[in-house]
Parts: sequence; C-alpha cells; structure tokens
Amino acid sequence: MDGTVDGFRYGAVTPVAAYLMACLGGALGLRCIVRSLLDTRSWKPGWLALGAASIGCGIWTMHFIAMTGFHVEETRIRYDASTTVLSLVVAVAVVGIGVFIVGYRGTGGVTLAVAGVVTGLGVAAMHYLGMAAMRLHGDIGYDPVGVALSVLIAIAAATAALWAAVTIRGFLTSLGASLVMGVAVSGMHYTGMAAVSIHVHDATGGTWEGDSPMSLLLPMLLGPVVFLLLAGVVVMFDPLLVHGERAGNRKPAPQPGASTGVRTANSIPAPRTSWHDTNSRTRGR
Repeated sequence: MDGTVDGFRYGAVTPVAAYLMACLGGALGLRCIVRSLLDTRSWKPGWLALGAASIGCGIWTMHFIAMTGFHVEETRIRYDASTTVLSLVVAVAVVGIGVFIVGYRGTGGVTLAVAGVVTGLGVAAMHYLGMAAMRLHGDIGYDPVGVALSVLIAIAAATAALWAAVTIRGFLTSLGASLVMGVAVSGMHYTGMAAVSIHVHDATGGTWEGDSPMSLLLPMLLGPVVFLLLAGVVVMFDPLLVHGERAGNRKPAPQPGASTGVRTANSIPAPRTSWHDTNSRTRGR
C-alpha cells in the first residue's frame, strides 16, 4: 500500500533552519573564493578548498536538517551511516571540482557551463545518495519528471553560485547571492522530495538495519555545523575580507628617498661649483 508521506513534520522549523544553513555555507564559500582572488600572493588552493568545503557542508547540512522533518505514517525511518557519510564526501568533492575550475580558469562560457554541470550533478548525487541512505519497511519510488526538474534546478543553482563566486566582490552583494543560492538549493531539495512516493510493505514487524534520524543525523550534523562556525571565524577575522577589496589593491607605501615624483631633502642634488667660483673664493682669502 502507499505510505502517507509528510515532509514537514515539525512545521516550518526544519525548512527555515535548512535554508539558513544553505545560506551560511554559500556565504562563507563565496567570501573564501573572493579572498583567493583579492590577493594573488595568498595561498589560493587553501582558500578555494575552504570555500568548497563550506558550500558542500552547507548543502549537505541543509539536506539532512530538512530530512529530520520527513515522516512516513506507516513505517519508521532509519539511516545507513556509511551512505550518509559518503553523501557528504561527494558534496564537498564535487563542489570542489567546480570551484577549482572557475577559480583558476575564470568564468568563460564553456568553462562556467562545464563547472556548473559537474557541480550541479554532484549536488543532485548528494541529495539522492542521502535518500538512498534511508531504511524503511517499504520501497521508495520517484517521479521521473520531478527528478529531472530537481537536477536542472541543481545545475542552474550551481552555475549561478560559481559565477557569483568569481564575479561578485562586495560583502552585501555576496550576501545577496548567498540568499538566492539558499533559495535555489532548498528548491532543488523540496522539488526532489515532491517526486518521492513510498510503497509500504504489507508485512509488519520486520526489522531492518540503520539508525533513527535523531540518533544518527543530529550527532552527525554537529561536525559540519562546527566546521561552518570555525570557517565563519576565519572569514570574519581575515583583515583583507574585513577591509574589503580596496585593501587587497592597496599599493605599498613608498620608501623614503624613492622616486615618487616629489623630491626629498636627501634626493635634491647639490649645486654645481664652477672653476671661476672656486678661483674667486681662493683669491678672496
């Protein structure tokens, strides 16, 4: 029989919390990528990796916070720990591929399209790997149209995020881009969830492996959330990001006596003394 699916068991709490985590990860990721572009002398791979990890953790955290509100009336839901961790690894790794592509090759049409498709497919793969981690007394079905639409939304969201990462520099514009990114990622998630149908097995009393959502997801979410908070501390206290782009373009102060168009006292040449001046001074002694 078909199960009664409820994606909002706790009302608006889980969608709002999930959206905020997606925005946090997106905002931190965008600022880290901007940091790698402001100062070419900085360790670019490190900032790009931190940005990719922030975006990946934000997307993954968003998904599983939202999944704590997913409920099927006729059966309990459990999660396989290894598949859940694998979905996190996929999210960070694939987002990292897209971030490094645009970080080193820019946002040319072909480059951005390739990076956006790769990253979007990775985000979709993370979502459906997370769904594959579910263990329940039934079978999970998907509407192909809904799945295809969710993948297209993921690709569009990833492309827009990568474009914003290397194009938008200001803090307020980055914040606005992260809010839009959060809407797109949440839209992808709930579009995919709208395509889900559950066929519950008639037999009852069966057992299956896995951990309950509260016993697995909440402790597992703690790690990415702490990581995002630490990444936020790094971004907030980085001098270049605090002072903005102008600090990155600030020229070093000229050294005393350097050729700057204004002569200092030490740089003014002494007046030349002619032979006649020397001879007249000698006769006057």
